[in-house]
Amino acid sequence: MIEFEEYKLKLSDLEPKLKDLAVSLNLDKARNDLERFHAMQEAPGFWDDPEKSQKIVVETKLVEAKLDKYRKMISQWEDLTTICEMALEENDDSMLPELQEGFEQLSQRMEEARLETLLTGEYDGNNALMSFHAGAGGTEAQDWCQMLYRMYTRWAEAHGFTYKIMDYQEGDEAGLKSADIAIEGPNAYGFLKGENGVHRLVRVSPFDANARRQTSFAAVEVIPEITDTSNDVEIRPEDIEMQVYRSSGAGGQHINKTSSAVRLIHKPTGIVVACQTERSQFQNRETCMRMLRSKLVEIKEREHLEKISDIKGVQQKIEWGSQIRNYVFMPYTLVKDTRTGCETSNVNAVMDGALDPFINAYLTCMATGTWVTK
Repeated sequence: MIEFEEYKLKLSDLEPKLKDLAVSLNLDKARNDLERFHAMQEAPGFWDDPEKSQKIVVETKLVEAKLDKYRKMISQWEDLTTICEMALEENDDSMLPELQEGFEQLSQRMEEARLETLLTGEYDGNNALMSFHAGAGGTEAQDWCQMLYRMYTRWAEAHGFTYKIMDYQEGDEAGLKSADIAIEGPNAYGFLKGENGVHRLVRVSPFDANARRQTSFAAVEVIPEITDTSNDVEIRPEDIEMQVYRSSGAGGQHINKTSSAVRLIHKPTGIVVACQTERSQFQNRETCMRMLRSKLVEIKEREHLEKISDIKGVQQKIEWGSQIRNYVFMPYTLVKDTRTGCETSNVNAVMDGALDPFINAYLTCMATGTWVTK
C-alpha cells in the first residue's frame, strides 16, 4: 500500500497547484464574461446583426470550453483522492492501475492548461496559417518538405484541430515544392508560432543509389489568421499582380481541377500567397486577400512599421546555420531544438506529430527568457 500513500501525497501537492491554475486562467473573469454573453444573447434584436451575433456565439463557446476543462480537472482530482482513500481503508491493491492512469492524465491536463496561460500574445488565440517551402537540393529537399507537412498535419489531428489545404505544389519527382494550410482551432497560432523557421534534416538519402548521407533544409512559416480589421493595412489594387492557374496536388476531391486557382503577388513587398481549394476563382481570390492581409498586418506589427512600403517579405535563407531545429536520422537518431535545447532520440514519434515537448519548451523559454546561447 506504499504506492497509495505516495499518490495521496502527490494528489495533496496538486491541490494548491489547481487553485493557482484557476487564478492564472482568470476563471473569475471567464465566469463574468459568460454571464454577460448569455445576457446579450437573450436580449431583443441580438440576432439582427448576424456577423456580431456569430462572433459572440463563438466567444461564448470558447469560454464555456475553458470553464468546463477546469471543472473536469477538479472532478478528476476529487475522484482520484476518493480512490486513494478507499484503497487505503479497504487495503485493496486492485485500484492501483486506475489511479496511476488517472494521475498521469490529470498531470498532463494541468500542464496543457498551464501552457495556455503563457499564450498572452494578441493573436495567440487565432487560427494559424502555415507555409512550407523546400530548400535547395531538388528531390531530397522536396521530400523533406513533405515530411514536415505530414508531421504538422498529424500534430493538428491529434490535438483536435482541423486543417484546410490552401495550396499544394507537388515536387518534380517526389515530395512537394511548397504548400499552404490553415490550421483552425483555439490557440492554434499560439502553440505553433515557435515552429516558424528553417528545419534541417540529416539522413541517408533514399534517392541516392550510393546511400550517401545528405543534409536537407525546408522552411516553415507560421502567421496568425487575422480577421480583425482595426489594425488593417492598405492594399492598393495596383500593387497586386494576380495569376490564375490550374489546380493540382494532394487535395483530392477538395481540390478544384479547373483553372480557378489564384496566386497573388504583392509588388511592394514581394509576398506571394496562393489558394486553389475554393470552388471559384472569386472565392480563391478572396481567400488569398485574407492571407495577404494577415501576413502584412503580422509583419507590420512585428517590425513596428507604419508604411506599407516599408514592409519587406520574409527573405529567410533556407540553409546551414539558420535552422531552428535539427532532425538527425543517421548515424544516430536525435531531434534537437537549437533555441531551447529540447531534444529527443525518438525521431519516429516526432515525425508522427509528437511535437508537444518542443512546443512546451519554446513557450516556457519565451515566458522566462531562458534561451540557449548559441
